[in-house]
Amino acid sequence: CATPVPAAATDAAPVTSCSRTGKSVAVIGSGPAGLTVAADLACRGHEVVVYEALHAPGGVLSYGIPQFRLPKEIVHAEVDYVKSLGVEFRTNAIIGQTYTLEELRDRYDAIFIGTGAGLPYFLGIPGENLNGVYSANEFLTRVNLMKAYLFPEYATPVCVGKKVTVVGAGNTAMDSARTALRLGADEVTLVYRRTRAEMPARAEEIENAVEEGVILKLQTNPTALINDGKGWVRSMTCIRTEQGAPDASGRCRPVDIPNSEHTIETDTVIVATGQGPNPLLTRNCSALEVSRKGCLIVDPQTGQTNLPGVFAGGDIVSGGATVIAAMGAGRRAAMAIHEMLTARTLTASHD
Repeated sequence: CATPVPAAATDAAPVTSCSRTGKSVAVIGSGPAGLTVAADLACRGHEVVVYEALHAPGGVLSYGIPQFRLPKEIVHAEVDYVKSLGVEFRTNAIIGQTYTLEELRDRYDAIFIGTGAGLPYFLGIPGENLNGVYSANEFLTRVNLMKAYLFPEYATPVCVGKKVTVVGAGNTAMDSARTALRLGADEVTLVYRRTRAEMPARAEEIENAVEEGVILKLQTNPTALINDGKGWVRSMTCIRTEQGAPDASGRCRPVDIPNSEHTIETDTVIVATGQGPNPLLTRNCSALEVSRKGCLIVDPQTGQTNLPGVFAGGDIVSGGATVIAAMGAGRRAAMAIHEMLTARTLTASHD
């Protein structure tokens, strides 16, 4: 996704004192939506506690976006700014496991869910369970949280080998391919079953990847990953495709070309074919209304879910969009939460 520099880290207004409302809010997830909600509500006098599943706050800003696109110093400054507003961060806190949503509802006056879309989609082909095969989410998370991006200053804990193959054509695929080059791969090939014109990544991202040496192998569909006999991926078998008849959406469906099977030698495979919301939270709170794809269903103007006092925004609702879109959803939800909490306060004061 396109990555803006977080506003709070660069052009933040000075923290001003405001009267405390006596209301408390739990924010689940510390990505762009969660940080925006936390900062906005803290500035309005509410007590805010952020629950983050990983050991470091920042969400996708910390673990999903490469260092060369968003330096970690900027993310740290953003988090520090939010902390300066009085927001408390509790890491290694998995809602649905460490705490339940119902426990938080009993403890706080409002809840915002901004857990993103971190469940990777795979290809469904033989060999995806081999060593050396990563989802893009896992690959980028390992690189960012283990600071492998500092290679070659010290040996990286993420070894990619000489040849890397990335499957997919979105911005995350470009991030993965360019990251693999920075980890020392000699050759990075990006495999996509459609044409270049159909690649969903931003044109600028594609051009940057090609300029850095990423090889585009288009109209190519992976069919299997081959074992080297020791449990590691050795190669990928593929088949060439051509554009078929348009489907109901008007998009041409790729069709396999008979007798066009071939093999790509590879040491590492990174699957970047999309991701969706992790079902852990919703599975442990069946009362939350979700879409067919597992996204939370909310009021588009306020972010209110079907549960009173529970709001949501960002990729957990959209299924995968930009950082800017997540921040916008967080801002709208924060406004709605503030209005709800202050309306309750005013009502109580008049009773």
